[in-house]
Amino acid sequence: MTERFEFISTTDKPALLAFSTPEWLAEAKTALEDLGYKVHTAATHTDFLIRFSQVRYQVVILEELFAANNIGENTTLQALQRMPMSQRRHATVILFGDSFTTFTPMQAFQQSVHAVINSSELFLLKQLIEKAVADNTLFLTSFREAQSRAFANASEDERV
Repeated sequence: MTERFEFISTTDKPALLAFSTPEWLAEAKTALEDLGYKVHTAATHTDFLIRFSQVRYQVVILEELFAANNIGENTTLQALQRMPMSQRRHATVILFGDSFTTFTPMQAFQQSVHAVINSSELFLLKQLIEKAVADNTLFLTSFREAQSRAFANASEDERV
């Protein structure tokens, strides 16, 4: 792996892509860069897990057949599904492929992701990413506010 080291600043919006289909990868990377994200790509399952554990990615897009012949063999998806929510809540996780109907909540729930996107909608990917991120942000707003208040109260109690 001879990729140059890249710093992530507090103002960056990091995104991680895990695709086996080069055309889809190129389209997803372009869409995210147009939205102002700093994009990293994972070449293997191990590469994905290392990157995901080191950076708090805001968006993760995973191809359903990433390094797999069928969705059941996708060890990256399986690892995300088994991961405690506290380790992946920071990211909007999108699953991309032929098996889904775009933005079907039950399919997303079944796969433990925030949104599913059908590959036939690749031409709308930029807008679909924006919608998935906005929906996830809206959904988690109350949780994040409550979490901030709890941490603030805990800090006050420690000072007393």
